[in-house]
Amino acid sequence: MSLTTDSGATFQVAPTILANPEASSQSQPWNYQDAFSRNYGLISRDEQERLRNCKVAIPGMGGVGGLHLVTLARLGIGKFIIADPDVFESVNFNRQYGASVETIGRSKVEVMSEVARSINPDVEISVIKGKVDRSNADDFLSDCDILVDGIDLYAIEARRHVFNRAAAHNIPGITAGPMGFSTCWLTFTPSGMSFDQYFDINDDTSYGRKVIAFLMGLCPRMLPLQYMDRHQANPISGSAPSVSAGCQLAAGVMASEAVKILLGRGPVKPAPHYRIFDAYLGKFESGNLRMGNRSPLQRIKRKWLEREWKKRFETLDI
Repeated sequence: MSLTTDSGATFQVAPTILANPEASSQSQPWNYQDAFSRNYGLISRDEQERLRNCKVAIPGMGGVGGLHLVTLARLGIGKFIIADPDVFESVNFNRQYGASVETIGRSKVEVMSEVARSINPDVEISVIKGKVDRSNADDFLSDCDILVDGIDLYAIEARRHVFNRAAAHNIPGITAGPMGFSTCWLTFTPSGMSFDQYFDINDDTSYGRKVIAFLMGLCPRMLPLQYMDRHQANPISGSAPSVSAGCQLAAGVMASEAVKILLGRGPVKPAPHYRIFDAYLGKFESGNLRMGNRSPLQRIKRKWLEREWKKRFETLDI
């Protein structure tokens, strides 16, 4: 077959022969050990079996949550519980794994559970078509080995509650979020600072200040501000600039951290340690906020953003 380009050049293109999928599945039946054998050398056979029996809780199946599920499923994690109240929309296409023309209007948890089963037909996955909140957080975390955060940026109270309940059950938690073309991540363990201690928030903290505290605590160095238009972030409408590259970076660092925790490999540096990798700038930052968000510099940053948001968002509770 020949192909002629707009410039007039002609190329010979060999036809692509597609294998019969039914014949392929019959000759090579799915097998867990074969499916994840390329992990060997980085993960031992015994460790792979341990991962097969681990259970991960992922609230949220959006920008990072769906990628978190897929990345962990490809590591051979065998059990999940996922939650999300939403359906896929066209605004999700730029970053969310399950978003496509075929899935518009479909439940995110249903689509992503199908994706997980297409990777591992033996996976055990429980689905909640709703939010994780005070009414169901304990049941959601039951028998889980680790919490992986996929909650929407602005759903700060839901995030705060699920991390606090995980701590109460001695379950470690990871939050790894996209920030421009970078990712920022924190790990919370029983030996480190609690979520509320690190971010310096409590029941009496206003909604706006909770969101600001989360942003500043997650990414203390704010490297993406060198190229990001911060005015595109809007806590009233619930929008913020985000790209797939940042989400995929977040899933990669989350999975690497999760493997260390689940397999007892060290070292794991819990909060108040933080880490940021910006692929666009080619910079990696790692630090220890000994006082968390209560440090003098963090307080200054929070006050700066509070003043800016008060001017821009008159109806925001700050």
